[in-house]
Amino acid sequence: MISARSLAYQILLHLDQKVSQPDRLIRAMLERHSRMEDRDRALTTELVYGVLRWQGRLDWHIDQLSKIKPKKIDSAIRIALRLALYQMSFLDRIPPHAAVNETVKLVKSSQPAHLAGFVNALLREAIRRADKWSWPEPEIDPAHYLSVMTSHPVWFVRAFLKEIGFEETRDLCDANNTIAPMVLRVNTIQAASSAILLWLKEAGIDARPSPYLPDAIRVFGLRQDVAQIPIFTEGMVQVQDEASQLVAHLLSPQPGERVLDLCCGFGGKSTHCGIFMGNRGKILSVDKSAWKIEELKENVRRQGVGIVEGKTCDLLELSPQEVGSFDRVLLDAPCTGFGSLRRNPDIKWRRHPKDPIRFARLQKELLNHAALFVKSGGVLVYATCTVFKEENDDVAGEFAGSHPDFAIESAAGFLPPSCVQMIDGPYFRSWPHRHGVDGFFAARWRRS
Repeated sequence: MISARSLAYQILLHLDQKVSQPDRLIRAMLERHSRMEDRDRALTTELVYGVLRWQGRLDWHIDQLSKIKPKKIDSAIRIALRLALYQMSFLDRIPPHAAVNETVKLVKSSQPAHLAGFVNALLREAIRRADKWSWPEPEIDPAHYLSVMTSHPVWFVRAFLKEIGFEETRDLCDANNTIAPMVLRVNTIQAASSAILLWLKEAGIDARPSPYLPDAIRVFGLRQDVAQIPIFTEGMVQVQDEASQLVAHLLSPQPGERVLDLCCGFGGKSTHCGIFMGNRGKILSVDKSAWKIEELKENVRRQGVGIVEGKTCDLLELSPQEVGSFDRVLLDAPCTGFGSLRRNPDIKWRRHPKDPIRFARLQKELLNHAALFVKSGGVLVYATCTVFKEENDDVAGEFAGSHPDFAIESAAGFLPPSCVQMIDGPYFRSWPHRHGVDGFFAARWRRS
């Protein structure tokens, strides 16, 4: 039977070679090795996410120890070293020598002998150093210091040092490294929040009401696949962070209306809107990825939200002549995703310093096109799961300046009173370090 370390190594290699969603890849690999014990399954997940989360600091350690230039270290060897160093630095229950021996075995099984020797020597030097490292000095180079100590790209750190200062940038990066609770949105068409909370507690699961939303429940330390528990398979809950749930509150769709959800993904917001509408009306959910629309349809079926129809189409190729106009239009725009680093730490290492500007260009084009589908008196909401102003305030501001027939409406009129601290001017804006939820932004306009 495969070990947790070996499986984690395979997953990390796959993620390095091909862009994939870690949670989906982990789930698929664990299904393939269904005989693994629960503790090994949990360790596999912890190793993968831990290495992705702390990759920047782990690479700094490797570069400090290696006599070989960083660029010359093969990616498979670097990943093996990251895996070992993560166990040695962050997991007390795994003895350092055990981590070294297991990693050397992994490398020997697929690499030349001299590379196994290189790995062995480097890791044993790490053991000898213990905690005696020449860390960067915050007074000399604060960006480099925070980049290493919090494991974030230095370009990201520099951007936020200018915007929010040293202390808050550190808090933001620290929050990004925390393990976010799983948040369940209760499908109130099928069940009450109190009943779901009671079921979870009786099942021995640590579950607590959300401090922000009455129909959201936070779950901690779940040791099984949520997709296998009855309340999920029967459609009574959907996994969805509170910040994401608040977007439907801002859109505030009403029973009987026509709603258009653009770039809908797997349909988390679409089905939430359907519940808002009491399953009365029409929701057209559009995404250019056919596999996402298939997952949306499964989500719709599971939750029993029959008013949602999925359509595979590039938004820029969709026309009002084809689908008509709508009372509410939601553009959940593609973005850099830096508001969701607690759940998707791999994003940090896949983005480029110019990506916020690149995404902003696309977002402006998509938002201008989305406006074509809003009927007179209708509502348009623009949302992202990122924290960059280029993708948020700048996009919303440029749209407002070029569309005088769309009047901004304050998010304060639509979000629950418990979320007042997430109101920033007319916008909804959440931060992981300030609010304990994903980083989201949303703006709402009404067409005159």
